[in-house]
Amino acid sequence: MTDLPEPPTWTVVPAADLDVRTLYDVLVLRAEVFVVEQECAYLDPDGQDLEPGTRHLLGHLGGDLVAYARVLAPDASYDAPRIGRVIVAGRGRGRQLGRALVERALEVCATEHPGLPVELGGQAHLEAFYASLGFVPGERYVEDGIPHVWMRRPAPDQAGDRD
Repeated sequence: MTDLPEPPTWTVVPAADLDVRTLYDVLVLRAEVFVVEQECAYLDPDGQDLEPGTRHLLGHLGGDLVAYARVLAPDASYDAPRIGRVIVAGRGRGRQLGRALVERALEVCATEHPGLPVELGGQAHLEAFYASLGFVPGERYVEDGIPHVWMRRPAPDQAGDRD
């Protein structure tokens, strides 16, 4: 898989349009990496995958789902969209897909929620990666035994010229 020269095909799917096969592929990928590879037993389906306003960002290479992120809409608890479940399959690593994935997730946020900051709760060892994309670290916490850091990317009018 890592020998494939073509770029991934990116698709954004609103929660209401998520078909059973795609949802199954997403849940398998998330389980492969978050539960099996990272040896972290937790309940991944959290009730937010099918919420109105949720967008699923899918990256396919050669027909295989190799990158995924979920964008949650602002709600009563959060004033900003949130990027989560950021994942690149082992077979897709080494191709800068993580950076491309988060950049596309930021585009989804800008399109769906223009002018708002963006938040995410990332694994702490990825803090520098997210910082390189404009996120500022905040509160540190442990989730399911893994150190995390809450990060916020300022709204475009607060961040200066980011284009």
